[in-house]
Amino acid sequence: MNVAVLGVGGAGREIARLCARSGNEVSIHAGDPSAAMDAIDTIERHLERADVREVPLDATTGLAAAVSDADLVVETSIDDAEQLGRRFVELEPLVDRETLVSTSRGSLSVTTAASALNSPGRALGLRVHPDSTDVVEVVVTEATTESTRDRAASFVAELGATPLFVGDTPGPVSGRLAVALEVEAMRLLETGAADVETIDDLLVTGYDHAVGPLEQADRAGLDRRLDLLEYLASEMGDRYEPPDILAERVAVGKTGRHAGEGFYAWQGGEPTRPAVDGPGFERSG
Repeated sequence: MNVAVLGVGGAGREIARLCARSGNEVSIHAGDPSAAMDAIDTIERHLERADVREVPLDATTGLAAAVSDADLVVETSIDDAEQLGRRFVELEPLVDRETLVSTSRGSLSVTTAASALNSPGRALGLRVHPDSTDVVEVVVTEATTESTRDRAASFVAELGATPLFVGDTPGPVSGRLAVALEVEAMRLLETGAADVETIDDLLVTGYDHAVGPLEQADRAGLDRRLDLLEYLASEMGDRYEPPDILAERVAVGKTGRHAGEGFYAWQGGEPTRPAVDGPGFERSG
């Protein structure tokens, strides 16, 4: 499949890398020539480390050149639904009638953006899971055609990921599921119901989770979790209001694994001890 990736931020580079790694022809578009070439260099280094070489990957500053042969266009840089709609309208005469147009932004309404298209059934969302490239959420609207769904599923499968179809709702569904559990864990901690390790052990030992919710939040990045919760709270209401303890950790730069401390202290990519005091109950064993 020929894939045009619009934008060279983190999401754009990651999607381009995944596409190139699985053998798709990838064209990257950016307005700045230096940014476009830097993205190519970064992606090629990642692929070389994975022993993937001679990938069909190029970059251009011309939108028409980037998308003219594309079977799929992924817009990664626009974060406003109306602006995304204008981009879709701009793309429509530049691509074939069968070309799919999509956004990687979980905060954007695909329905709103696609409503301006002559063929809204070609539009969808592709949300790469923030913590694992094994899952991609395929966002569909009431207008999304069966052919679009089938082709999107095949594309995601070729990436080596599982396509999971979701409705056009605010935020990634996987992220909402994750933070719902993490928020409750944070509230239990800040109210003194249990300490960091006990909260995580209850889920790991009692419910067979791979890691507990507080460790999971640290691994994802507390700053990213705070951003997601603030967005969801603005869209969905108080049930996603960020706990005070999360905002406090982020405010002092203790944002999780990548910072060396969050709810745990981290060393070598692994948690070494709790970094937040609990209620002090005696632990058995």
